[in-house]
Amino acid sequence: MNSEEDTDMNNLRNSKTNNQTKNFKENKSARFGKAFNNNRTSKEEKPASFSKTIKDERSLREERPSREDKTYGRFDKSNRSDLRSKPNKDFKQRNSMDFSEKRFINVDNDEIQDIADKNSDILEGRNPVLEALKSGRTINKILLAKGDREGSIRQIAALAKDMGITVQEVDRRNLDSISITKSHQGVIAYVSVKDYVEVDDILKASQDKGQPPFILILDEINDAHNLGSILRTADAVGVHGVIIPKRRAIGLTSVVAKASAGAIEYVPVARVSNISQTIDYLKKNNIWVIGTDQTGEKEFYKSDLKGPVAIVIGSEGEGMGRLVREKCDFVVNIPMMGNISSLNASVAAAVVMYEILKQRGK
Repeated sequence: MNSEEDTDMNNLRNSKTNNQTKNFKENKSARFGKAFNNNRTSKEEKPASFSKTIKDERSLREERPSREDKTYGRFDKSNRSDLRSKPNKDFKQRNSMDFSEKRFINVDNDEIQDIADKNSDILEGRNPVLEALKSGRTINKILLAKGDREGSIRQIAALAKDMGITVQEVDRRNLDSISITKSHQGVIAYVSVKDYVEVDDILKASQDKGQPPFILILDEINDAHNLGSILRTADAVGVHGVIIPKRRAIGLTSVVAKASAGAIEYVPVARVSNISQTIDYLKKNNIWVIGTDQTGEKEFYKSDLKGPVAIVIGSEGEGMGRLVREKCDFVVNIPMMGNISSLNASVAAAVVMYEILKQRGK
């Protein structure tokens, strides 16, 4: 009896243990299954804050420009080279400025007259500015390099002070940015545009001096340095005036003034619409018009150049125009013994001008 009871008790214990084990496994499986299913929950069932974070990160990646794009970061790639020499401050504003505005950045705190204005121009270099002061030409303002007070600079500063002209000291780098010739020698002057004269003014100048007219006619000279050099020689030999065309020729610019070393202040220059008509007018005033060309009838030094003359100098490449040549009373040549067929326009003009000076006994 006891043995049977013991057997039943053991079977009951085993059955209970098996049920507990089964329940434990089921509960464990259920717990792990629920956690696994939670991890596989769709994005829509996730918390709103988590979804928003993922979306923000993706949008940032999509909006960030790639290196292959035309623009990367703050500035355009095409302007990156400018960043080395330009500060980031107000970069866009400076980049949009035109050329004339850029040339005045940081020149001085005071307002500086724009040289692009048609009523103003600049003179560069010590000699041109000094001669402009001596000749009484109207000067609005003079810029001097800081610390430069030697030689003619001191003379320029003293004359400007006596004449009541504003003088400002600026960094040499600022003068470099304003300069056109890149050879300002530490001084730049803002002046009124050089006034042109009339042809009659040139004729009157010779009459006032009691001399036969000595005139230069430049047919389409385009190089500023050539014109400046011609003016320099013209002043040296006593030319009464120079005539240039309004079209297809260089005018009186700051580069011309620099090349003339100040002679532009003393040689009257007339600007005419038609050179051929001007030649006819000079002929009516009993002036001989003499052309210069390699095909001329005779050498220039064999011609009589003592009387009232107007010498025509052709352009650097083409020489005199056909119509202008036909209007000349006669044409002379400059002998060439070497392999080069022609001289520079300013050199040719100088050779003939000094021959006239020689023949006049000066």
